[in-house]
Amino acid sequence: MADPTTYRPAPGTIPTEPGVYKFRDDARRVIYVGKAKNLRARLSNYFQDVTQLHPRTRQMVFAASSVEWTVVGSEVEALQLEYTWIKRFDPRFNVKYRDDKSYPMLAVSTGERFPRAFFYRGPRRKGVRYYGPYSHAWAVRETLDLLIRVFPMRTCSKGVFNRHENLGRPCLLGYIDKCAAPCVGRVSEEEHREIVDGFCSFMSGHTDKVTRELTAEMMTASEELDFERAARLRDDLGAINKVMEKQAVVLGDGTDADIIAFATDELEAAVQIFHVRGGRIRGQRGWVVEKTGDWDLLDDSDDEGPDPALPHLMQHFLVQFYGDAVERAESEAAEDAEQIERQVKRRGVDQYREAPPTVVPREILVQVEPHELEQTRKVLEGLRGAGVDLRVPQRGDKRSLMETVERNAREQLKQHKIKRVGDLTARSAALQDIQEALDMEQAPLRIECTDISHIQGTDVVASLVVFEDGLPRKSDYRRYRIKEAAGDGHSNDVASIAEVTRRRFLRHHRDKLAVPEELDDATFSDEKVEEMSTDNRRFAYPPQLFIVDGGAPQVAAAQEVFDELGIVDVTLVGLAKRLEEIWLPGDPDPVILPRNSPALFLLQQVRDEAHRFAITYHRQQRSKRMRVSELDDIRGLGQARRTELVKHFGSVARLKEATVEDIAGVKGFGPKLAQSVFEALHPPE
Repeated sequence: MADPTTYRPAPGTIPTEPGVYKFRDDARRVIYVGKAKNLRARLSNYFQDVTQLHPRTRQMVFAASSVEWTVVGSEVEALQLEYTWIKRFDPRFNVKYRDDKSYPMLAVSTGERFPRAFFYRGPRRKGVRYYGPYSHAWAVRETLDLLIRVFPMRTCSKGVFNRHENLGRPCLLGYIDKCAAPCVGRVSEEEHREIVDGFCSFMSGHTDKVTRELTAEMMTASEELDFERAARLRDDLGAINKVMEKQAVVLGDGTDADIIAFATDELEAAVQIFHVRGGRIRGQRGWVVEKTGDWDLLDDSDDEGPDPALPHLMQHFLVQFYGDAVERAESEAAEDAEQIERQVKRRGVDQYREAPPTVVPREILVQVEPHELEQTRKVLEGLRGAGVDLRVPQRGDKRSLMETVERNAREQLKQHKIKRVGDLTARSAALQDIQEALDMEQAPLRIECTDISHIQGTDVVASLVVFEDGLPRKSDYRRYRIKEAAGDGHSNDVASIAEVTRRRFLRHHRDKLAVPEELDDATFSDEKVEEMSTDNRRFAYPPQLFIVDGGAPQVAAAQEVFDELGIVDVTLVGLAKRLEEIWLPGDPDPVILPRNSPALFLLQQVRDEAHRFAITYHRQQRSKRMRVSELDDIRGLGQARRTELVKHFGSVARLKEATVEDIAGVKGFGPKLAQSVFEALHPPE
């Protein structure tokens, strides 16, 4: 492991032009590839104080032993060269968008003499055309079962085909007309290939031609009084329509588009892409990757705002995904051309085959504009060979579909994080790792975490979530309205943390003594602890680990409360969002857990749940305040009566439409107060 200062380029030697750079390890292997519009400005960031670098970036610069760069003529060239080098060198510190699972697909072995259609899951192979991916395996099998009524191509394995070829009689599918039975010569190789071509054309999206032909044949058979054939064609047409109806129309204008959205946390990012063709969702794919790359060097201190890495992630994904897709499509097209050439030589005649649809659609809808928008668009247009509409949808059906894709990305990231601690063995290992990392006497079977939520010091609230045995215990969740820091016009997270900690642990020692449930908080304190709970019960028992959201200042504030209340049997830590550092009271340096540690995933899950719970409560409080704000200044109208008015009429707007007599009919309102409310809501012009 090399010290970055040993291979740092001399000052002034790095050019200021756009280019692409490579970090190599001591074995000369490329471990990271990046691009920059200004090489000097970008590379200098890697050689700053290493304690300020993202942990993943810090690991990369220590693993490297040299850096080199290539100057290019434009930012577009830099983007293209970066993609080429990532494909060539496969650097271990670059993001690679690989499926988080192997999706089921419908495959056609076009390289065989008699191609077959079959269900497939796994890496792509030469000589096979793939359609999908599908969300469920049963969807592939049901689609195939419906389509072989219309396109009776071979679906059996090679062993079954050879056996029935030797027997001289077809299998069951051949007898029920779900296979053209090429094994016994019922159709020739050329005729079977035509069936396969029709199947592939339909799966590629060319459905109108098949529907028109079946409808015309059905009408002709009916006019010729061949009702048996007409009925069979009617059933075939029904099967085709059933396949098409399984993919609901989501864009009524028949748009061909890809919709892409990300969900991120401090360490990872989940991306979802929906493929819409002809207004219907034809496929869905997803990946979860570590956030590593040039965006590690960005300032992401604004926790409430959008992730500043999103534009960089979006650009990287667009170039890599569509670059790979075009490369794969060109490979498949070359295989098809070879097959056509062989058929032409064998038959002596040319054969027409429909070109597959482009893999880069005319319209690409993204959650946020990618970094270097125009340069990214030029790269995509180069891949497509035509214009590309790359934009963020603002309204209508496309915006609604984007929100659906965003929800899928958030759910994907959530499931990815919790599956690491989803079973008992993994949870036990995570708790054991936490015990060892924090030097605790026993594993923290009960963990509590608090988080603060506000907007510029207004509507300040806090959450307290509880995890037992690595799983959330929602019946013990608490929500607090902060009193000391509220209304001061600025945020004071440190004071808020101290207040929540004091209110949570005010009766800590008494809770350990099995106090009878009928005694309330006022028995033990002149100040009743005001808290809102989901079940109105006191805590079952104290936590072994108490987490505050924040760094050293927040931990110090909570520790002062612990000292004041004499609490020595609860481990206190702070979890800082930006670098996922764990701060202990009085320690100048944080504890850093490995990025793939089960303990870190569990702590992240606890912290994120506290954040979600706090944000939800904050929004409720803010909405409630804004809903009744017009009634705040009415003389004689307190909080209870304001709430009663809004509850009775449903909204302030409907209250304005009410007469004095209607207002007087509300519980607790007389004619005089009703008149005051009416006049306040209808001031003279």
